[in-house]
Amino acid sequence: MLDKEKLKKLALELKKQKNAVILVHNYQKPEMYDIADFIGDSLGLSKEAAKTDADIIVFCGVKFMAETAKILSPGKKVLLPSLDAGCSLADMAIPEQLAKIKKEHPNAAVVSYVNTSAEIKAMSDVCCTSMNAVKIVESIPNEEVIFLPDRNLGRYVASKTKKKVILWDGYCFVHDKLNAKMLSEIKMKNPEAKIMAHPEAREEILQMADHICGTGGMAKFANSSGAQDFIVVTECGMTEQLRQEVPNKNFYSFCNICPYMKSTTLPLVVNALIHEKHEITVPEGIIADARKALDKMLEFS
Repeated sequence: MLDKEKLKKLALELKKQKNAVILVHNYQKPEMYDIADFIGDSLGLSKEAAKTDADIIVFCGVKFMAETAKILSPGKKVLLPSLDAGCSLADMAIPEQLAKIKKEHPNAAVVSYVNTSAEIKAMSDVCCTSMNAVKIVESIPNEEVIFLPDRNLGRYVASKTKKKVILWDGYCFVHDKLNAKMLSEIKMKNPEAKIMAHPEAREEILQMADHICGTGGMAKFANSSGAQDFIVVTECGMTEQLRQEVPNKNFYSFCNICPYMKSTTLPLVVNALIHEKHEITVPEGIIADARKALDKMLEFS
C-alpha cells in the first residue's frame, strides 16, 4: 500500500493523464484537499466543474452531488470513488411520496433542497441551497410551498416567510443529533466565540447562533467578523477546512462525523481514475427536468 504522499502524487498524475477535474467537498478528510481542483459546497463544485474542459469529473462527496454534476455537465463522465457515499437525508425524499403530496396540494410549488436525488429534482419546480432557500421561497409566486427534504431547514425558512410551508419529515442525522445543552457547554468554555450554525441543525441550536449559513458562507463570515474565535456547528470536516482558509482565527468544532462523506479515500480516488470506476449516470429525461429546477433557482438567486 502506497503512503499518503505517493497516493496524492499518483492521483495528480492520473488526473492530468485523463483530463480529469477533482471536486472535494468541505466535509472530506483533510488529505483530500491536496488533490482538489476545487473545494467547496456541493452546488458550487458542480458549477465550477461545468466551466472546465475536463472529460472526467471525480466527485469526492456523496451520490446526489455527483448526480448534480452530471445534470450540469451531461457531456462529461462523472465518477464517484466510493459506493458507500450515499446520503440518508437525500434517501428520505421518496418520489412516490412526493407525487402523492403534490396531488394533495395542487397549488403548491415544490422547492427541493439540492441535497436530493436527481429524480426528486426533476419533480420539483425549483431547487435551493441552504444559503438561498429563503430567497427562493420568497421569489416564487405560489403562496403554498412543499419544502423537502430537511425539516430543520424547512422550519428555518418558514420562520422567515409568511407563505405556508409544508414540511417534509426528513433530517440530516449529523446535524439533528446536536442539542442546545451540549452547545451551551462549549459556549461557556469559549464565551467570546461567535456561533456559526448550519440551518440543518435543530431550531434550538439556530436560536443560539450568531450567524446561520451553509458551508459556503462560513469562511466569508469568519473573515468579515471582528471576532477571533468561532464555534462551528456542522459536520466536523468543515472546521479543518476553515482552519486552512482562515488561519489567523480560531475554530472550535461542535459536530458529528458523516460516515458517508468520510468513506472517500485517496486509494479509492486513484482506483476510480485508473479504471474510471463507479460512473454516475442519469437518464436524459431526468437530466432535462432536473436542469429546469436548477436553472430556475439560478434565475431567482
